[in-house]
Amino acid sequence: QVQLVQSGGGLVQTGGSLTLSCAASGRTLSSYTMGWFRQTPGKEREFVAAINWNGVNTNYAGSVKGRFTISRDNVKNTAYLQMNSLKPEDTAVYYCAATRRSSVYTPAHEYEYWGQGTQVTVSS
Repeated sequence: QVQLVQSGGGLVQTGGSLTLSCAASGRTLSSYTMGWFRQTPGKEREFVAAINWNGVNTNYAGSVKGRFTISRDNVKNTAYLQMNSLKPEDTAVYYCAATRRSSVYTPAHEYEYWGQGTQVTVSS
């Protein structure tokens, strides 16, 4: 069983930066694809970014490409989402997730483990 614990997030002004962390316990994440998703009230969970087990392959939603960077440290058993040039439309609850699937195009419903979610609010 994998438990994902998120940290980071909070309130930031437009143009600011935040880093989210997702630490795993219970099992090593080194063989898992890691993803970040976000959700706003009344909307479905939206894909943000994913990274494969060794960090070679990544995938980003078009809305965040060039502004967000996903990374991982398999020694620390932690994944990260660096968010730069934040916009008000990035405001959401952000979730990290892990899947045994190898593809960075794995859909949300095939992720097996989820973090608790963390609020990111970007003020205009």
